[in-house]
Amino acid sequence: MFIEPLTGNTRKGWIEVVCGSMFSGKTEELIRRLKRAKIANKKVEIFKPGIDTRYHDENVVSHNANSIRSTPITHSENILLLAEGVDVVGIDEAQFLDAELPRVCEQLAQKGIRVIVAGLDMDFEGKPFGPVPHLLSIADYITKVHAICVKCGDIAHFSYRTSQDRNKILLGEMESYQPRCRTCFYKGEDA
Repeated sequence: MFIEPLTGNTRKGWIEVVCGSMFSGKTEELIRRLKRAKIANKKVEIFKPGIDTRYHDENVVSHNANSIRSTPITHSENILLLAEGVDVVGIDEAQFLDAELPRVCEQLAQKGIRVIVAGLDMDFEGKPFGPVPHLLSIADYITKVHAICVKCGDIAHFSYRTSQDRNKILLGEMESYQPRCRTCFYKGEDA
């Protein structure tokens, strides 16, 4: 992947990734960082996949009902068009975006933009999910957040699907998913 070198730009951009299982606080951390950037008078734009309408059609909303205005997109390339003149770009639910997202984030960082991405690093089968693993490999900063296992109370970093639906993408909450530790995740229903 070729990225044009900076020309005359003294701002330094970077990529931050906040990842973890469902119910671990990824979106809450993303919102916290973006609100702090706004307090610092930075121009901020936030994006989320258009398919994620669980809490709101446009806003990014955490499980704790904390929210921030965002722009739904259908393709990560749209971010490049909509993020002109900004200091900070936030992206939620990155696992639902296309494989071009890492290239887009790299281009933004090369332009001197701070890019903060939140998403699941693993799917319900415990496998790498969408573009997030690639983002982890190019990120300047990585924060892995953890939930609490609903079965044993240990640290959880797996998203266990309680629904019988086997589609890769299933938007849901506690009715469809549970945070689980490694042991309880692999025990399955017996945990």
